[in-house]
Amino acid sequence: MAVNVKLPEEFVNQAKHYARAEHRSVPKQIEYWSQIGKIAAENPDLPFSVIREILIADQEEAVGEYQFG
Repeated sequence: MAVNVKLPEEFVNQAKHYARAEHRSVPKQIEYWSQIGKIAAENPDLPFSVIREILIADQEEAVGEYQFG
């Protein structure tokens, strides 16, 4: 379910800037930042590089078992 949320204009402008650089839509950029914040809050000892790797791994397709013909 989509929900409209009012955000400060400066925040949205920053999201646009990063979204363009990361090839994301503005809503997806804000969602990405939200995921980073959630993981960081739940795991305060994790460095950003590990959080980023978690998010990248989460986006990868599952690799199936080898099948021999």
